[in-house]
Amino acid sequence: MATILTAGEAVARIAYLASDLVISVQPSLATDSEFSTFLRSYTQRKAPGVVSKDLPEVEAVRHNADPLLSVFQPIRNGKIVSVTANSSILLPSIPHLYKLAQYPVVIHVSLQPSVYPDYSEITAIRQCGFTFLQSDTLQESQDLAMSAHALALKSGKGVIHFFNGGNLGQDDPIPYEDRELLKQLLDVDAARRFQSTKSSETTIYADDGRIASLSVVGSVAQVNASPSSPSRPSQAAEKVPSTPVSANARSNSSTASDSSHRNSSEGSGRASSLATSIESVTTRPVTFEDIDRMLNGIWAIIKDATKRSYEPFSYTGPANATSAIFLFGADSALFGQAIDEATSNDVFQKVGIITPRLYRPWIGLKLLSSVPKTVKKIAVAEQIRRKTTKWGPVLLDLLMSMKGADLEAGRETPQIVGYQLGYVEPVTVRQALRGIFQNLMSEKPLQNLEVGRSQGPNLQEQDYVLEQPDLENAYMKMLRQVFGDRLHVANQLRKDDAGISSQLAANPEYGFGKLIARSEHRQRFINEVKEVVKTRDFTTDAPNKWLKKWALEAEDAEKANATASDVIMRLSTDGSPAASKLLASKALFYREANWLIGSDAWAYDLGNSGVHHVVASGQNVNMLIIDSQPYSEHAAADVTRRKKDIGLYAMNFGNAYVASVAVYGSYTQVLQAMIEAEKFEGPSVVMAYLPYNRETDNPLTVLQETKKSIDLGYWPLYRWNPRAEEKGEENFQLDSERVRAELQAFLKRDNYMTQLMKRHPQFAANISESYGSEVRATQKRKAKDAYSKLLEGLYGAPMTVLFASDNGNAESLAKRLANRGKARGLKSMVMSMDDYPIEDLPSEENLVLITSTAGQGEFPQNGRAFWEAVKTSTDLDLTTVKFAVFALGDSHYWPRKEDKIYYNKPGKDLGARLLALGGKSLTEIGLGDDQDPDQYQTGYSEWEPKLWQALGVDKVEGIPDEPPPLTNEDIKIQSNFLRGTIVEGLNDVSTGAISASDAQLTKFHGTYMEDDRDLRDERKAQGLEPAYAFMIRCRLPGGVATADQWLKMDAIAQNLGNETMKLTTRQTFQFHGVVKGKLKPAMQAINKALMTTIAACGDVNRNVMCSVIPSQSQFHADVYACAKRINDHLLPSTTAYHEIWIRDDDGKKTQVAGDAVQDQEPLYGSTYLPRKFKITIAVPPHNDTDVYAHDIGLIAIKGADDRLEGFNVLAGGGMGVTHNMKKTYPRTGSMMGYVSKDNIHRACENIMLVQRDHGDRKDRKHARLKYTIDDMGVDVFRTKVESYWGESFAPAKSFHFTSNIDTFGWQKDENGLNHFTFFIENGRIEDTADFPMMTGLRELAKIHRGELRLTPNQHLVLSGVPDAQLPEIKELLKKYHLDNTDFSGLRLSSSACVAFPTCGLAMAESERYLPELITKLENAVEDAGLRHDSIVMRMTGCPNGCARPWVAEVAFVGKAYGAYNMYLGGGYHGQRLNKLYRSSIKEEEILDIMRPLIKRYGLERKEGERFGDFCIRMGLINETYEGKDFHANTAEEEEEEE
Repeated sequence: MATILTAGEAVARIAYLASDLVISVQPSLATDSEFSTFLRSYTQRKAPGVVSKDLPEVEAVRHNADPLLSVFQPIRNGKIVSVTANSSILLPSIPHLYKLAQYPVVIHVSLQPSVYPDYSEITAIRQCGFTFLQSDTLQESQDLAMSAHALALKSGKGVIHFFNGGNLGQDDPIPYEDRELLKQLLDVDAARRFQSTKSSETTIYADDGRIASLSVVGSVAQVNASPSSPSRPSQAAEKVPSTPVSANARSNSSTASDSSHRNSSEGSGRASSLATSIESVTTRPVTFEDIDRMLNGIWAIIKDATKRSYEPFSYTGPANATSAIFLFGADSALFGQAIDEATSNDVFQKVGIITPRLYRPWIGLKLLSSVPKTVKKIAVAEQIRRKTTKWGPVLLDLLMSMKGADLEAGRETPQIVGYQLGYVEPVTVRQALRGIFQNLMSEKPLQNLEVGRSQGPNLQEQDYVLEQPDLENAYMKMLRQVFGDRLHVANQLRKDDAGISSQLAANPEYGFGKLIARSEHRQRFINEVKEVVKTRDFTTDAPNKWLKKWALEAEDAEKANATASDVIMRLSTDGSPAASKLLASKALFYREANWLIGSDAWAYDLGNSGVHHVVASGQNVNMLIIDSQPYSEHAAADVTRRKKDIGLYAMNFGNAYVASVAVYGSYTQVLQAMIEAEKFEGPSVVMAYLPYNRETDNPLTVLQETKKSIDLGYWPLYRWNPRAEEKGEENFQLDSERVRAELQAFLKRDNYMTQLMKRHPQFAANISESYGSEVRATQKRKAKDAYSKLLEGLYGAPMTVLFASDNGNAESLAKRLANRGKARGLKSMVMSMDDYPIEDLPSEENLVLITSTAGQGEFPQNGRAFWEAVKTSTDLDLTTVKFAVFALGDSHYWPRKEDKIYYNKPGKDLGARLLALGGKSLTEIGLGDDQDPDQYQTGYSEWEPKLWQALGVDKVEGIPDEPPPLTNEDIKIQSNFLRGTIVEGLNDVSTGAISASDAQLTKFHGTYMEDDRDLRDERKAQGLEPAYAFMIRCRLPGGVATADQWLKMDAIAQNLGNETMKLTTRQTFQFHGVVKGKLKPAMQAINKALMTTIAACGDVNRNVMCSVIPSQSQFHADVYACAKRINDHLLPSTTAYHEIWIRDDDGKKTQVAGDAVQDQEPLYGSTYLPRKFKITIAVPPHNDTDVYAHDIGLIAIKGADDRLEGFNVLAGGGMGVTHNMKKTYPRTGSMMGYVSKDNIHRACENIMLVQRDHGDRKDRKHARLKYTIDDMGVDVFRTKVESYWGESFAPAKSFHFTSNIDTFGWQKDENGLNHFTFFIENGRIEDTADFPMMTGLRELAKIHRGELRLTPNQHLVLSGVPDAQLPEIKELLKKYHLDNTDFSGLRLSSSACVAFPTCGLAMAESERYLPELITKLENAVEDAGLRHDSIVMRMTGCPNGCARPWVAEVAFVGKAYGAYNMYLGGGYHGQRLNKLYRSSIKEEEILDIMRPLIKRYGLERKEGERFGDFCIRMGLINETYEGKDFHANTAEEEEEEE
């Protein structure tokens, strides 16, 4: 039996069946509402209606396109019209509502936001004349939707049917409506009468006198459709008393519902002068009694047919209850359940619940009759978030009904107490009820108590208070940084605008007027100065000299401001009356930076906004106009109503400087534009982008929207200076990197097309058309048709293979299956699901679908649109389609039982849906499980033969052997010592990417190909390839750089990267956002700085790290020398790096080895290492390099002379893990023994060589040294190393570690030099409006004469500052806020990897999220008295472990977007692995765990006990003794599949 799951579907069905036209109001034409999907499907399959003569129509209208305006014309032409919308359209539509209330239109309103709706959008329009019905359950939404349509036809009045779809979505499914019942309710004959009439009204806003009225003929009353034709046949007819309503009834109703007469929907009871008496016919307006009577009749029919009864007010609860709660908002079912489950200990036991079904007209007598006489107290809980009065509107309704009524004898007037109902979660309903009824039962209950949270999740609120949003402070801070005290914002809201409305004070005309007045005032002052200079009325001659100089420079801001302080000083010492007079206006000696600050609201009408006046005036005024419209909203905007382009408008004047900037796009460009605008003599317009949906959006959301808009060209970054050509410069500067490249390609194409059109004018029209959406719309069709045509000549049955793949496994499997199908004689076609035209699905014969699993059981990115289409389609008929599904997943990825549903969920859902649509399954769904011995291949090898058997091609002979899949080992062997086809890929300008094989090889050269994951979806929707760019990692042994190298790295980041630098956990520089065209220049710039990138990544020994130990400079020099020697000794020998990246002066590529010389790799061989290899050095007592976490860990041993003697050698540490794959685990290094400093590089070499020869090259998940050692055994491995080496390890020497964090602030070494350790959160060097860190460090590097040391914890040490330079250095530190190390110990001890948006392996946020999480924990840290206590917390976006999370005391490792595994119990100085505590938890759970745990640690820890040790002692987590023990005895057991 078909069922309905949502209120949106239930209401959409009734609206469609009961209307000629449904106005479907949507967020945009491309974005569905909760109704529109269903309405569109009914239209597509041409479903018939009940009252429509032809097929019902559905008209989609944007919510911001005055949607109710679309009702007037059709309803006046006799069409029965309904509207489906959310509540956001109601308040803007008030002018229409008063008119439409007199027409039989039904508006179905889903209250928004659905999780926490604002009922003030209903109460605010309660006087508009509509009848209001409220549904509280899914079944009610269906029944009351039918009631609304029936009532509208019977009464001739508009009906608003409102409900909270979020609450109703939790109800059990209901069956489809009874069509016969609907026909009976609607009275089709009455509908036909309405459809046969047309109204003569034409006005939209003016009152045309129309009132819905009843024509009374004898004992029959008919609805009068038009004031101009009262005797015309009406839409409906009912028997009503022809005599007036009795006096008693009138008295009762007037007292019982007095408030309803004031606030009600039924009109004001105008005199029926519009009626015309024809054969004793009289007319009167429809009253609330008529509405009540009609509705009772409708509900009686429903009750007879369904046994479901309805009343204007619904009461549930004991018949003898003494207390009740009137709910207007929230989920009454949740409240009812909590009350039903109440015990004798609960104050809310045995109370009643009252909810309105008929909200307007408000009929007081009906309320009285529904409430038991025993009720003495009533709590009124109303969810009115935008309060306009002290008392809630529903509270006032009840007060008037209860206290103003003639209550029956023996019945007391109940005590009524109002409450403001906030967001109440299901788990807090009992708490909310307890608070409500404790107050209600008190002797003096308080009114207007707030219950629940004031803010719910995902709220989309509008702020009508004119104030500057906090987010816009970014631009204000930048203005203050650039102009300081000179800044004057003329239209800034301030106290001196008292008496001026905020709207007026903020607009450009007001600000412009102030600036003109201020400019004229200063000009008068300049003239006064010139006159005073002539009179020489000063005591001394000094003021004259300086005033003359100043007067000549008064209009030059830089010179005037430089002279002003000297002028003021001379006047202050003069003492003459003339000097005193000038000093009274001394601020005018400075030339201010005058700015007007506005928003994109100024773009809607330039004439009225005042922008035109500013630009046309030619005055030297600067405007900063902040545009906050996100790209996604703009893309859906109505073209005819789009905002005007102020930048283009201003450029057309020809006298204005114009810039388009974005602080989250390019901080540097914003600064440049502001400075240029101020220097420009004339009007300047700086269009500043700051997209947000809500003013409380976090910066991450703003960043993502900004990147999207810039990348797709919606918000290009540019600067226009109409006078630049006078200096020989270009007037227009395009600063958007990606747009610039695409613009160049466009201009090249455009030039070709222009020439073509000149040669062939007949093709001009077609050529000049904008392809845009037309190309994208036909792209899928062309691809499939071309494929089909290619296959036409082949024999055999067709087989279409569709895949959805994120990491490439499903795609590779699909392509392999298609190739195997061709080998068996099938006509195979393969493509991604989203590239497939969904309308062709019913015509397929054999369909195979292969999908992996993303996130929490979600479809991969290139299958989501396909799944949505299949899931929501109601007209796909697949009865002739045979299909098979194979799904890839991990049965342990979501270990909690309640999360098991996520295992291979996309494949399972897809199979079930295709069956539901009539498809026939070829074989059972195949399930690939990463936990199987061969991962997903195990399940696949069982499933594929069944597919061939079902297709009848299982016995085909002579099938050729398939080539084995290309592995990393193959790529390395075939690469010619890391050359591959990298050069060819770099020269390919058709794409921003390089080939997959080359992408593996470039890692050895120090660069990874990435794409911006913030932009993936939008670029895919635009038909563009991903936003490819490259990460470059330097090789910097020991993390030591000179000041000059720092400046050069800064320049690379600014000019060739994304204007940021990352200090990595491997103690080196990392650049992101380097596009392919800038990759080689960046590599060359790094080499010119005497640094390199070779072997910074890849299956080689990577950057060798060592402790920074700023307090021991001599010992650091010893250790650093060893680190550099090991680094250089283990470098690859291939000359490919120089051939590819380094060129001769003549620009020709040079093969350094010579054409006749074959490259050799004495250490690595042609296949290099099985996996990456990492070496680090730690200096006790500081394990700041996490020495246990690396393939080789060297512990420096100090000799008797306090100089380096040698090293204890650890081997086999490593961090990489795969979630829920227990064969993978982190490991701490095993002690090999002691080696002298002179021989340490040889020891490291031979450990690496044993790994080279014995590491697993077949399974990269088992290829690290840690597994080699565990497979061989520590003693066997040590012996093998010694046999390679020819020497033996000595016994290890004693050492002691105490921490693995950095020491911040100033330290002095034994040589008297000073070192300052900066706190660089997560290693990100960048400029922001709040903290211009990058600029500050750049200025420091310009004057610093020592080193800069990058720490393994992602921080920075300014090293070797002599005492003489300390004041200068400290002044700069203070100026740029770089001297601040006053952060919580938790923050200072934190670390995070890059993760989103650039890391392709990231499953969750890390660097961008950890600071926010720590902020939310710091109150708990403060309360526990732990602000200065170090707790090592680390976060990574995936389990590969770049931030070394497995040795942290508490770690969060990304599992899916927003979900993390939580680990506890790591050793404070990095000596012990942690262990899984909770799996797949989100922020709320993290905070619920961490806050009480931090409190408990503060109260119960022992003296000196560290957090990780505490967690183990308290039994929260078991200790991890070795890597193989990592998955054992976890706090949340990872269950094995049976």
